Amino acid sequence: MTSPPPRRRGILPPLADLLFPPEADGAGSPHGVLPPLLIALTFVSGVVDAVSYLGLGHVFVANMTGNVVFLGFALAGDRSLSAPDPLLAVGAFLAGAAAAGRLRRTTGAARMFAPLVAVQTVLVGGALALTALGAGPPGVIALLALGMGLQNAVVHRLAVPDLTTTVVTRALTGLAADPWGPGPLRRLVTIVALLLGALTGGVLTIRHGAVWALFLAVGLLGCVALSPRWDGTGRRT
Repeated sequence: MTSPPPRRRGILPPLADLLFPPEADGAGSPHGVLPPLLIALTFVSGVVDAVSYLGLGHVFVANMTGNVVFLGFALAGDRSLSAPDPLLAVGAFLAGAAAAGRLRRTTGAARMFAPLVAVQTVLVGGALALTALGAGPPGVIALLALGMGLQNAVVHRLAVPDLTTTVVTRALTGLAADPWGPGPLRRLVTIVALLLGALTGGVLTIRHGAVWALFLAVGLLGCVALSPRWDGTGRRT
């Protein structure tokens, strides 16, 4: 007779069970407590995009769709937009994603999650330091986009359903088109997390400066990197 899995303590397991309800036989989600951690990263995506768009010009460091569109507008002749900044953000994002892709060839994505988020924390911390020193936008854009590339690569590899941490167009589509259930709930939570992150980052950037918004992002990333992760059986990983 097998013993029941150990009881998981803390706030993360109940949140994970809300997003991925346990099976009828009592088996937990194979994703463990990664889902709420990915929601936290979604919030961070909103924060850093608020910093980049409001404080560094019309450029995104997390949502690359906007940069591609802005680049098209700039090339079309819109003088309010700069082509180099979106190009820099896309290039740094791709570099981060490529680096994470090379690392995961020999190591599983779940095992690399915390180390890569830790590296992202350092990169955003570097952007915070540059901002505090009054450096120009290019360096800050590059560091933030590089970190978001790392984040998106490992999240892509983890492939937790409905939790991409940046893209909401598909989440909105699924939320409207599919019947209500755990999937639409996850999409709704993702959309709200990104909205709240953008709202919080926007308020901090506009009223207090980008330093405070980036300080919040660094703190959240550090918490995610240090959070214990559990697999679906309740074991710590």
